[in-house]
Amino acid sequence: MGYIDLLNNGASSTEVRSYLSDGPSTAITIRIPANLKEATAEAAELYGMSFSAFIRGCLIEKLSKKEAQR
Repeated sequence: MGYIDLLNNGASSTEVRSYLSDGPSTAITIRIPANLKEATAEAAELYGMSFSAFIRGCLIEKLSKKEAQR
C-alpha cells in the first residue's frame, strides 16, 4: 500500500505519519538557493535538529495534514 492508497482509504493522520516515517533511507540531491539552505540550517539548529531531520519533519507534517490529502 502506498501513500495515495492510504489517502483513498481514509487513513488517519497518524497512520499517514507512520507510513511516511517507516521504510529504508535513500539519498537524494536537490538544488535550492544557498540563502534558503542557510536559513533552513539555522532554523533547524534553533530546534536542536539537523538540517536533514528538519526537512524530513517538514515533509511529513505537510503530507500528513488533511488538506494535503485531497
